Amino acid sequence: MRRRLGSSGLPVTPLALGTMLWGNAVDRHEAGEHLRAFVDAGGNLVDTAYGYGGGDAESILGELLEGTVSREDVVVCTKAGISRADGTRRVDVSRRGLMAQLDTSLGRLRSDHVDLWLVHTWSDDVPLAETMSALEWAVTSGRARYVGVSNYSAWQATRALSLLEAARIPLVANEVEYSLTSRSPETELAPAAEALGFGLLPWSPLARGVLTGKYRNGIPSGSRAGSPDFPNFAGRFLDERSSRIADAVAMAARGLGTTPAEVALAWVRDRPGVAAPIVGARTSGQLRSALASLELVLPDEIVAALDDVSSPSGGAGAPGRR
Repeated sequence: MRRRLGSSGLPVTPLALGTMLWGNAVDRHEAGEHLRAFVDAGGNLVDTAYGYGGGDAESILGELLEGTVSREDVVVCTKAGISRADGTRRVDVSRRGLMAQLDTSLGRLRSDHVDLWLVHTWSDDVPLAETMSALEWAVTSGRARYVGVSNYSAWQATRALSLLEAARIPLVANEVEYSLTSRSPETELAPAAEALGFGLLPWSPLARGVLTGKYRNGIPSGSRAGSPDFPNFAGRFLDERSSRIADAVAMAARGLGTTPAEVALAWVRDRPGVAAPIVGARTSGQLRSALASLELVLPDEIVAALDDVSSPSGGAGAPGRR
């Protein structure tokens, strides 16, 4: 099963493997098992970033692409613009900063190019034309086959696309938070994606695990919400509205004889403008459940019920930053 990423010619599976936990909650051995299982199941899009795991996520992926799976079987997406030092989040989307981070990423990934390179976040501190010039450089130098953005609003993505168009370089993706609990992309961003030809890559499609139901009776030990590596990661979803949505997802899963994770992933996967939700599995069981969602087609009445209970009028929050 493949989809084109936006209107580009790049084929991707409608589910991406995220690596944000690699180097933290997921060690090198576990990462190898996850990547092997993902590729064996037909998956090809793997998402990482310069700042994930302090660089360990890219380094682990680079090592795995030299032995565990074939580089030709994987579409590698990485991002630049966010780093962390001493627990402080730093944003640098200047041309200088982005170019330096991409070259570092390529070294970690043990490759001369990535398939998809994204600016990790918007910043008012740097002119957008300068930021986009780094994407143009990446394509013309052969370091990136395709480029896009992450965490951009509709107008920001539209402006970025128009600047790249002047150089005849398409903007093919925007990676944003999108799930049953975070539906703000539907207002303007999803229509823009469909009209202009870039694909949405939803991150946190399970609302930090809330939609799997694991927080319905408190915060279990070992979960990201209870991990010191991700403080307050799921906190803003542990409210009454999110609990109501999680209950509806669990009810739908029982009726379909499947898991809540599969239902939540299938719902966002089939939203207009979406190319592939990104799942960051901590365990092999979580990954198996995510992969099973590829075979699930939600009945129209289930989709309608989930749409209703998660309606943005119920108080969906604004997109966050990852």
